[in-house]
Amino acid sequence: MDQTVTNTYNEAKKLYAAHGINVDEVLEKLSQIKISLHCWQGDDVRGFLFKDKELSGGIAVTGSYPGRAGTPDELRKDLEKALSLIPGKHKVNLHAIYADTDEKVDLDELEPKHFQGWVDWAKDQGLGLDFNPTCFSHPKAADGFTLSHSDEEIRRFWITHCKASRKIAEHFGRELGQPCVTNFWVPDGYKDTPVDRLSPRVRLKESLDEIFSEEIDPQYNIDAVESKLFGIGSESYVVGSHEFYMGYGLTRGKAICLDAGHFHPTEVISNKLSSILMFSEQLLLHVSRPVRWDSDHVVTMDDELMDIARELVRGDLLPRTNIGLDFFDGSINHIAAWVIGTRNTIKALLRAMLEPIEELKRIEQEGDYTSRLALVEEFKSYPFGAVWDYYCASQGTPVREQWLAEVKAYEQEVLLKR
Repeated sequence: MDQTVTNTYNEAKKLYAAHGINVDEVLEKLSQIKISLHCWQGDDVRGFLFKDKELSGGIAVTGSYPGRAGTPDELRKDLEKALSLIPGKHKVNLHAIYADTDEKVDLDELEPKHFQGWVDWAKDQGLGLDFNPTCFSHPKAADGFTLSHSDEEIRRFWITHCKASRKIAEHFGRELGQPCVTNFWVPDGYKDTPVDRLSPRVRLKESLDEIFSEEIDPQYNIDAVESKLFGIGSESYVVGSHEFYMGYGLTRGKAICLDAGHFHPTEVISNKLSSILMFSEQLLLHVSRPVRWDSDHVVTMDDELMDIARELVRGDLLPRTNIGLDFFDGSINHIAAWVIGTRNTIKALLRAMLEPIEELKRIEQEGDYTSRLALVEEFKSYPFGAVWDYYCASQGTPVREQWLAEVKAYEQEVLLKR
């Protein structure tokens, strides 16, 4: 390891130790946190199950940066490169359309065997897998409704697909020895104001109840449900609102998924974490960066990301929180997007862990708000960067922006030749 990195780390440790923070213990704890990298950043949400399909259901990707993955092997190779530049051992999040099979199969016919290539790869890489049914970009979702559709035959198709998705997830969990988080998001809604808001929600509740009717051991599969404020084509009404899924998740024992971009433009999810985890056993986060609204930009270390990290750390909520990324930017190098977003998420957690939390709680309880504000602000300029550099080096990953040269070389050697 570079001696300068070690020296600055040791100096930083002394500053933090003065406030009772054991930096070595912080890094050990940080190394146990798994971030779920979303596979769909690597190919602009195209998938491999249906060739040349157009995105629909509120999904849109802008940009045409060269080198996106076109096969499962290409996508896995790109993920390997990204993961080699990110400290820690993590997970990969798959959508159903990323099946690795030559068999012509529809969504309602998917089985674990269609994802065995992913399982074998994850075993070899020491990774976990998460999963999502794909309830968009399909002829049976063309009118904007799936699990709440008024047509029973169409609704049955999507119920069957979601049931199959849970069995695939269970297989992932069994094979890889760690739970697979299966997230359920559907685009259902109306572009203009509906007359009947209740009936679609009744149908969605009934569909979900049937999907979840089979018990699956949570050591293999964890179900999560995700809300949205509005979407492209569902600007006036979304069946699966925050209130719907919060009620459903709490009464059915399901994890509630909070996406950073799925609320009002001035609404943040950081303030919701402690409230929901008072009543829910688990939480799923989709860490993204909304610009104006749910535009799914690459995660930067902005105020909201830091607030999310601080809430998780200060409240000791990390053991019950599953952290995944959800952005898709086709305007920059696809691998760089993964690396930037994931490293920022981990870095934000590190910064939060390097606060004198017990000291801050004590002075807050004593009513010393002057000291609370002073310490919080002063710690923003403490040398967390020296600790981050050491952590990256100790994990065998590049320090600071050194990773960019590797991405640029990979772009020349691999991506631009596709």
